[in-house]
Amino acid sequence: MTGNEALRDALPVLRAAGVADALRDARLILAHVTGIAPDRVALHLHQALSGAEVDAFDLAIAARAARQPVSQITGSRRFWGRNFHVTQDTLDPRPETETLVAEALARPFHQMLDLGTGTGCILLSCLAERPMATGTGCDISDAALVVAQQNAASLGIQTRARFLRSDWFDAIPGRFDLIVSNPPYVTQSEMANLAPEVRNWEPLAALTPGGDGLGAYRVIARGAGARLVAGGRLLLEIGPSQAAAVAALLVAEGFGAIRVLQDLDGRDRVVVALRPAGSDLCGIA
Repeated sequence: MTGNEALRDALPVLRAAGVADALRDARLILAHVTGIAPDRVALHLHQALSGAEVDAFDLAIAARAARQPVSQITGSRRFWGRNFHVTQDTLDPRPETETLVAEALARPFHQMLDLGTGTGCILLSCLAERPMATGTGCDISDAALVVAQQNAASLGIQTRARFLRSDWFDAIPGRFDLIVSNPPYVTQSEMANLAPEVRNWEPLAALTPGGDGLGAYRVIARGAGARLVAGGRLLLEIGPSQAAAVAALLVAEGFGAIRVLQDLDGRDRVVVALRPAGSDLCGIA
């Protein structure tokens, strides 16, 4: 069986399962099982696949037909120009989150905290661009922390990134000049409308806090002031309808200079806030 024949057989399977871009996904999977770069796979479609490659391709197509994300099948997702290892224990890094990374890099920082780090893609992307900076990533998932540590090592920045098991700020010492987070924010009522790739395959705790989706923001807003230096920045990814509510939570906790950034699709995506210079430092450990 050639690569062309494998693709020909896979396309109706994926389309029948409701996969939106069946050809793209089948090509990515074929590239993965053959070890060929995705942008080169078209040049090799006439070549015969080995028996092991055919078996691996068929298993991967079956997984994609079950709506498992391609990134989980291949174990990798591109984000901010780098490859990140992903598993079912982590959220899939998404292009819209690059809006947060771009804002984080818009000003200098030295010590960064990433709350709910998952794959570590936000923290590690920022540190990779700022070789003098250090950072801490925390998560309540031990399995996610293992993935983040693997990504730090693969990028060669493990000496500047540490990872801690912490329920938000509970086990975090010290202060930072930049705190970022892409917390769970999907409301309970929105869960049923998510794509199967998200609803059935990504970790529930990283998707939703239940209820109105604002639970994590309430915790972060209450605790961030005690972990930021004066003038430090807080950057939070949000759902498209949550800007006003999250901004109000931050205002109530004394944050200022609040801005809302849009992603490339024009949707509200990141809330930026500053801890005012000279504000109360109560609660800092």
